[in-house]
Amino acid sequence: MSSKTSSVTTESFVPVRAIINNVIELDSGEKIAGVKVSPRNIFILEENDQFGVIDGLKDFYNTFDFEFWLVIADRPVDISVYIAQLQMQYNQAQNPVIRKLINQDLRKANDFSDGVSDVEFYFLFKDKNMELIQKRIRIMINGLANAGLASSQANNDDLRTVLDSFLNGGQKTEFGTVMS
Repeated sequence: MSSKTSSVTTESFVPVRAIINNVIELDSGEKIAGVKVSPRNIFILEENDQFGVIDGLKDFYNTFDFEFWLVIADRPVDISVYIAQLQMQYNQAQNPVIRKLINQDLRKANDFSDGVSDVEFYFLFKDKNMELIQKRIRIMINGLANAGLASSQANNDDLRTVLDSFLNGGQKTEFGTVMS
């Protein structure tokens, strides 16, 4: 008689069945979906416009009659293309003053080349009913637009980023399966 050995993996603790069709499907049958909000610095706006966005967000929050989570996640940004474009502009510039300004930008960009990240905001919620999920997503997108913020439905890649952020302390995993 042989004994079966079972190993406990992280996967067995996480109740995620799949991430498909812009939802996280849980083992319980519930689905997590949401909206990704484009970041916007409202503090560069006129004071009246700032208050308009804040008042719009207050109205937006008051439309919810369901539980939701506001999640903030960092996503690494590759600025190498930007640096290459600056280098081309520097090489083509004839005016010494313009070359000096571009060179200053190049030095600043090189200083930031490691660890540059973009902050992303998500409103997530869960439900079993896909029709209700789609309705809530439309309500959120419209409410955020009324507040002056651009948003879209969180896609599969966005949802993976959110999970990576929670499960891996904000660090994206790039490794595959380890074979012995």
